[in-house]
Amino acid sequence: MMNDKTPTPHIGAKYGDIADTVIMAGDPLRAKMMAERYLENPVLYNNVRGMLGYTGIYHGKRVSVQGHGMGIPSIGIYSYELFNFYDVKTIIRVGSAGSLHADLHIGDLVLAMGACTNSNYADQYQLPGTYAPIADFQLLRAAAEKAEELGYRYRVGNVFSSDIFYNETPGIEHWQKMGVLAVEMEAPSLYMNAARCGARALCICTISDSLVTGEETTAEERQNNFTKMMDVAFGII
Repeated sequence: MMNDKTPTPHIGAKYGDIADTVIMAGDPLRAKMMAERYLENPVLYNNVRGMLGYTGIYHGKRVSVQGHGMGIPSIGIYSYELFNFYDVKTIIRVGSAGSLHADLHIGDLVLAMGACTNSNYADQYQLPGTYAPIADFQLLRAAAEKAEELGYRYRVGNVFSSDIFYNETPGIEHWQKMGVLAVEMEAPSLYMNAARCGARALCICTISDSLVTGEETTAEERQNNFTKMMDVAFGII
């Protein structure tokens, strides 16, 4: 099957260059690191805007890794093109998140079952109510089981996905009261694009800082050391 819509404005790959399972990261250098660490014979298929993408082999299965940039609009573009123009069936995002609870520490994993948000991304669907973006249950269950098997600390629950990093009126305590585990910036558009296309998606986050205790990490540590979420993501494909 050929697709005359590829390459796209943001992905320089031809149809067929990308596997039907893609593991995504906001930082393209994290995607490069995953390609080098997990994939056999990774081939670079995208360098448009520096948003690196590779396809290789993981335990006999063809898998791609792809950067998606920061924020709901950015991953919304890349995941839309992957689902709609490259026939990708499964996307797993791995990324960092800020803890909203004192018992979630740096290095702990959060499996985002649902994504609360202040984004208007869902408005395009003209739904007669409020849409709840959620993960694929099979992926979510498999990720929890894999984290258990590997002995990694993790929690499953809601995340808050914000359009705003430097927020004048954060109001984080309101999300804490509702049991939301962590703050990140990408899950809703990924989950909504997957739902609209009948595909599967999951967001696995590593706690990189805490809005409760003040713990934090460096950009280099986030890029190179947060490998447990990658172990889980590759372990369930």
